[in-house]
Amino acid sequence: DVKGLLTEGKGFKCPEGKGDCCCRRMLFNEPDFKNVESLLEATCQAWGVRVIFLPKFHCELNFIEMCWGYAKRIYRPNPPSSKEADLEQNVVAALTAIPLSTICQFAMQSRRFIDAYKHGLNGAQAAWAVKKYHGHRVLPENLMAELDKLTS
Repeated sequence: DVKGLLTEGKGFKCPEGKGDCCCRRMLFNEPDFKNVESLLEATCQAWGVRVIFLPKFHCELNFIEMCWGYAKRIYRPNPPSSKEADLEQNVVAALTAIPLSTICQFAMQSRRFIDAYKHGLNGAQAAWAVKKYHGHRVLPENLMAELDKLTS
């Protein structure tokens, strides 16, 4: 029954764990709406392109963020300019200066973070594991035992 319900929660924020606080949340939780493919997913699938959605605020999972950081380090020493052509030239030069080997290293580091989260590690533990096992493609199976030894 939707009589008396708000259209949506105040400020688009619904109480945690409540599925019937407003009409918008009720629709959101309906299986027919929940399992619908987004327009982006449908378009990409039609073109044969795979889409991967990464969680917000987890830049360690997306190696392109590391590439942006690398390019920014290269870009910053350039003298300030108000000419758009100069700015564009500096940006292109910074992006092209990223070696392919570095991009591969960033991708591998992101892969290790993903593997750490699959093992059930939290952010701090994942950062420690990625740093310790930086020469490995994936983290070792005995990782949890080693973490238990360290914390005991």
